[in-house]
Amino acid sequence: MHPERFRFSAENCSIRRTLDVVGEKWTLLVLREAFYGVRRFDDFARGVGCARNILSARLNTLVEEGLLRREPYREPGQRSRVEYRLTEKGLELFPAVVALMQWGDHWAADSDGPPVDITHRDCGEPVTASVTCAAGHGPLSARDTRAEPGAGARLIA
Repeated sequence: MHPERFRFSAENCSIRRTLDVVGEKWTLLVLREAFYGVRRFDDFARGVGCARNILSARLNTLVEEGLLRREPYREPGQRSRVEYRLTEKGLELFPAVVALMQWGDHWAADSDGPPVDITHRDCGEPVTASVTCAAGHGPLSARDTRAEPGAGARLIA
């Protein structure tokens, strides 16, 4: 697509729009914790390590964007609170988060190895993210693919 690339606008780029929602460090770390099973504000604060006001803003954004939902709960003798649960939209980010972790395990981990292993609950084997085509060929790398204008491509006037 390279020769044609600059005939089309990047204004409606799906990567750009995704980064508008999840492209900030604290947001990805909140999602990491949610995938680990964290649901409560204080546990997110402990796991993510950012200021509480930043965490609150990130959680609000993820709820507004439909990646998390609030569910009320009440401990005996305590006031009502909310916990945060991944929605289907949020769960669909799991392969992207695993891919980022996989890259970090390969290129940025300590010499001791990865700090977390993601395994399949049923068989215990490691989980990996890979790219395949609709015919099932893969794993594929960037060298095995090409970018072509899609249905939403917009010509630059």
